[in-house]
Amino acid sequence: MAVQELTQENFESTVTGNDIVIVDFWAPWCAPCRSFAPIFEAASENYQDVVFAKVNTEEQQALAAAFQIRSIPTLMIFREQVIIFSQPGMLSASQLEDVLGKARELDMAQVHEDIRRQQQAAGNGGA
Repeated sequence: MAVQELTQENFESTVTGNDIVIVDFWAPWCAPCRSFAPIFEAASENYQDVVFAKVNTEEQQALAAAFQIRSIPTLMIFREQVIIFSQPGMLSASQLEDVLGKARELDMAQVHEDIRRQQQAAGNGGA
């Protein structure tokens, strides 16, 4: 599967319309970002059930600000519209595989229940 470019216009629909989305926040001038790109591309071919997407932080500054990206590359994994992983720095191919494997194995019913409990405890009434 090809890596998708995300913009402010298609970000939300991509995250809400797919079970697992991994996002690489990057910039053209960033050497580690350029080194990580082939690893990210190769992984996209092996995980047909995962959407691999990139956000160019130079062109999409509002998105980078919304997610408080302070360091690039930063990887973020959304599963069922919940951020389940966020980490600055590039990963090796095996580290990326490990993270994706854990993302797939995560019990999302438990994650949603934990979020509901946290919201209730905070006085938000839950979802």
